[in-house]
Formats: sequence, C-alpha cells, structure tokens
Amino acid sequence: MTGEATRRFVMRLPDLGEGTVSAEVIAWKVAPGDTVREDAPLVEMATDKAVVEVPSPVSGIVVSVSGKPGDTLAVGSELAVFEVATGQGVAAASPVAAAPPSALPTAPASAPRAPSAVAAPKGSAAPTGAAAVAAAPARAPSAAPPLAPRRVMASPATRRRAAEAGVDLGSVAGSGPGGRILALDLERAQQGAPGVTEIPVIGVRRLIAQRMSESKRNAPHFAYVEEIDVTDLEALRVRLNAARKAAGAESLTYLPFIARALADALAGFPQCNALYDAARNVLLRHATVHIGIATQTPDGLKVPVVRDVARRGLDDLTAEIRRVTEAARSGKAKREELSGSTITLTSLGKLGGIVSTPILNAPEVAIIGVNKAVERVVVHDGAIAIRRIMNLSSSFDHRFVDGYDAAALVQAVKARLEAPQDIFGDLTT
Repeated sequence: MTGEATRRFVMRLPDLGEGTVSAEVIAWKVAPGDTVREDAPLVEMATDKAVVEVPSPVSGIVVSVSGKPGDTLAVGSELAVFEVATGQGVAAASPVAAAPPSALPTAPASAPRAPSAVAAPKGSAAPTGAAAVAAAPARAPSAAPPLAPRRVMASPATRRRAAEAGVDLGSVAGSGPGGRILALDLERAQQGAPGVTEIPVIGVRRLIAQRMSESKRNAPHFAYVEEIDVTDLEALRVRLNAARKAAGAESLTYLPFIARALADALAGFPQCNALYDAARNVLLRHATVHIGIATQTPDGLKVPVVRDVARRGLDDLTAEIRRVTEAARSGKAKREELSGSTITLTSLGKLGGIVSTPILNAPEVAIIGVNKAVERVVVHDGAIAIRRIMNLSSSFDHRFVDGYDAAALVQAVKARLEAPQDIFGDLTT
C-alpha cells in the first residue's frame, strides 16, 4: 500500500451460529505481514457444533492475529487487526463459509454470518458481535515487540548437566520455589524427550473427548449383548451380490439390513427412539427413525445421518448409507447431514471383535453395536452345525430404558435378521 493513506481495522470474533459465546482457534490461514483479499480464508474456528472457516472482511495487510491453535476466544474479542486503504469500504454482511462439518451430531444450526466491518466513531466504544471491526489511528504496520526471554533459574550444577546433555533449560518446567529448575526436573525432561510427540487436543478430537466424557459421566449405561445367527442373511447377501455384480452395482454389506431391521423393530419400542433434553428435563420420542452411522474419518469419529430409514427400500437405503458415510470421510458432509439422528449404529466391520460396550451418542438413549460375523460350531435344530454368528453389543440409557425393553428391542431385531428375506419384503426371487 505504498503511497496510499491507510487506516487500521480491528476485526472481532463474530457469533458463528446459534448464539455461540466462544470458539476455539483451529488453524490460521494467514500470518502477520500477509496481504489478504476480502472474503479470503482467514482462520478456522471450532464451536461445539462444527468447524467454521471465517473469511477476511477486508482487503489489506494483516498486522496481528489473536490466539494460537487450541486457544478459546470469546465472541466479540479481538480476532485480527488489518491495515487497509482509507478509501476501502468494508463488507456489511459477508457470509461465513462453513468448512467441512467436523462436529459430532447436534441440532441443526443456521448458517453463520461473518462480521460486518464498521469504523468506530471517535470517543465511542468499539463494536462487538456482528459489527466487529473498529477503526484505529492510521500508522504503518509494525511488528509486535519481541517477548522477553523467560528467566531460567537453576543451580550451576544443573546448568552444567543440561549443557552436557544438550537440553535447553528454557523448555524445562521447574518445580522448585519460584519455578526454579531442580535436578529432578532435568532428569524428567531427559527421560521424556526421546520418542515423545506432543499433540494438542483441539478441534474435532477435543469435541469427541468432551462429548464422550459427558455421555459416560451423565448417562448410566446399560449394556446388552445377543448372538444373531446370520447364516441365512449371508446366503441372501451373496446371492443378491452376484446379481448386482452382473448389473454393475456395488455390493451389499450387512448394514442396510441391520438398519432397516432396527427401524422396523423400533415401532414397538418408541422409548428407545428418543432424545433426552437435559435442559428441560424432557424425553422426546420420535415417530420417525433417523439412524446415525458412526463413521471413522481422518478427522476422528463422525456420525452422518440416514433419515426416515423405515420408508427406504434396499437399493435406496444402501445408496444413502454409502453417500453420507463417504461424505463424512471426505470432509464434504453438510452440517445438517451430521445432526438429527434419533439412534446410532456403530460397527468396526471385520475388526468388530466379539463384544463391545459402545458409548451413547447423547442426547440419544440407545446405540446398537455390530460385532464381526464368524463361523462357529453350534447346536442348530438339535444337531451340531457350522453357522455364521454375529453379536449385537448395545448400550442404553438406563434412566429411560428399562432392561426388559432393551432386551426385547434387540430380540425383535434378532428375529428380523434371522429371517432376512422379509426385511425389505420378499427377496427370495
């Protein structure tokens, strides 16, 4: 901006949707000194709903940014300072572009808006919230003064040992009086240094940790495991896949059969197709079954939702399960596709083990876990036979689902999976 009159704008963190009061810094897309254009990606912020990409409200030079990855900033607090041309207008309401949603399922959120940028009149308070940019006296960008190095307090002997070991005492936390580094602190630093990588727990992983902890802490989990004889289901799947391969269609897994069997069985157990609103102390029973499919992604566990499962046919349900799970893995799932489930299915496929104890996807009150199917020697129709057996390991919120009802629901699913030709109508032909 050489030769141009400039002024300084302070951008403040806007409300990123549904009245959020704070957000976590995930990753900065710019650094002080960078030149940015209006609407260019500025920073990724995480709320308890999703990861949101906040764009720059102006074109100019970045003077400073606030917060490092993992820091939580309050809505209205300073986010970034820009040096802009005096004559440049500031976008009144640039939309905030949602990054690939990364939050665990919650109620759908409205699309957030970016801050508008307005100059603060002389003598007035800086605007907050949506009016998030305030003018400051014009002056050339300058680097922030360097921080004074932390004073290291340690004995000469400790300093000598650190020098011999190649340990920077500035990186060692002291446990002595006033932060003095003791010999024990140095030993711990030396023992912990090799092969140790510090990974900040931020973003999606922080949300997963928070949600899992809250669910396990607040809901008394009741676990129920049942064996399912899926010999006939496997035979049906193999036969249908042969026909699908000839037609160029993708092969079937057990998942659409399990999802539809669960949706049909839930008609008799509405207390299991429910959400608990803790704030109002109300149980919300849903007539329609929207099943969340727990999906492992590069960003962590996500739960995309397949809606109105009981009304879908085999091909439709198979295609929708594949669509939402692939969208979640690729980071292209929309925010509404990661929210609104009424019950969750979780499976580790071939790694599913024999038994698992899934944690509830709060505020849901039930989750059905699918273990791997294996051939076992069993007694079938009074004779020893080799049958294909698969366990369902399920968890229920015992505050709202009695043990009898939990067991009865799983038995109803079992009955349908052991007569698979009836799940989607007659599939025998």
